[in-house]
Amino acid sequence: MITPISMIVGLILFSFIILFSLISEQTPIAYSSEDRDIPWTQVQVQMTQQNQNFSSKLVAGNDSSLTAPPLTTTSGSALNKIFQQTQDSVVQITRTVPQTGIVADPSLENRTALGSGFLFDNQGHIITNNHVVGDAKIVDVTFTNGDRLRANVAAVDPYIDIAVLKLIESQNNTIDQAQLRPLPSGNSSALTVGDQVIAIGNPYGLAGTMTTGIVSQVGRLVPAPDVQFSVPDVIQTDAAINPGNSGGPLLNTQGEVVGVNFAALQHGLGFAIPMNLIQDIVPRLVDKGNYTHPYLGFTGTTLTSDLAANIENVTEDVKGVVVNTLVKGGPADNAGMHGTTTDQYGRKHGGDIITEINGEKITEFEQLVSFLEGKTMPGDKIGLKVLRNGTELGLNTVMGERPSPSSLPSNS
Repeated sequence: MITPISMIVGLILFSFIILFSLISEQTPIAYSSEDRDIPWTQVQVQMTQQNQNFSSKLVAGNDSSLTAPPLTTTSGSALNKIFQQTQDSVVQITRTVPQTGIVADPSLENRTALGSGFLFDNQGHIITNNHVVGDAKIVDVTFTNGDRLRANVAAVDPYIDIAVLKLIESQNNTIDQAQLRPLPSGNSSALTVGDQVIAIGNPYGLAGTMTTGIVSQVGRLVPAPDVQFSVPDVIQTDAAINPGNSGGPLLNTQGEVVGVNFAALQHGLGFAIPMNLIQDIVPRLVDKGNYTHPYLGFTGTTLTSDLAANIENVTEDVKGVVVNTLVKGGPADNAGMHGTTTDQYGRKHGGDIITEINGEKITEFEQLVSFLEGKTMPGDKIGLKVLRNGTELGLNTVMGERPSPSSLPSNS
């Protein structure tokens, strides 16, 4: 989400997430080769219920006294080589922020939002974040050598916060495809905790900035901005990701894109959308202009000891996902799934516990969302095993198409 410096965007949240697009005003101050002011603000995004456990884990300590082996990191010369090989493929995205109402201060009339992006192919397609482009149809693209081009917003997928841009050719600006250097894609599923990663982008409008860190964890479930769904299999990193880095690449030590930076918690915790998910979705966005996500139609959360205490006949060894609410007429509802109920005394009683889907054991909500997004499509028949009042039941349904973002409750 992009907001001006004068506006504090408050969304109800459990934890603070910064959606990194930089707001700047056209007011003179030193900035690269151009003078302008660079104010910015933090944007808050609500962590959904299934991420509350995740957020609590972030502050948990580790008392282990074991001595870790020496870390192996990429040398400065190798990092410089990666930067030289990739810098011409990373761009700055600029869009005009529309004004609402009467503008009392004329200096606020021409404001821009800054983000990052990178070349996806030699046809002129660029990947960035959906929250970087906002509602814009056309944006400005600036390369590190100073070349400026316009680009159409060809397609967006707000559910994973991705936008695809297409460079526009004109009489004054022609595109030589031989000069375009798309970044190679890496296998994000191959990442493990401790792998070194590199972020390149335009934090605070400072073009061509490189930061490094490690993969802190994989498989996170992080809310996408402005929609009631979360991005699965997100990469967590301690590489510095700041306002303006949104849409920029997260690279491995081979210079391959393994993720697209899009958000961070405070205290240096950054997040990137996994490249394998993008590789699956972006080609369809390029070909068709849209992507249809699978949809089961329920809200849920990982079974915890506290939740288990409110569900009858649940033993301590049971693992799975508790069904909270159901979308009426949705696939889960049609399968006969039961959600959480409230009795006459206001006490909540847990719904069905999903323990298996298509033969794969389910132990947490993050795993379930990842499975549905990565291994199912609308129209697929799926088989579920649920635990209800201590009895295991088999349910069957057909995956639906995810409706528009504004009409849905949170989760899956």
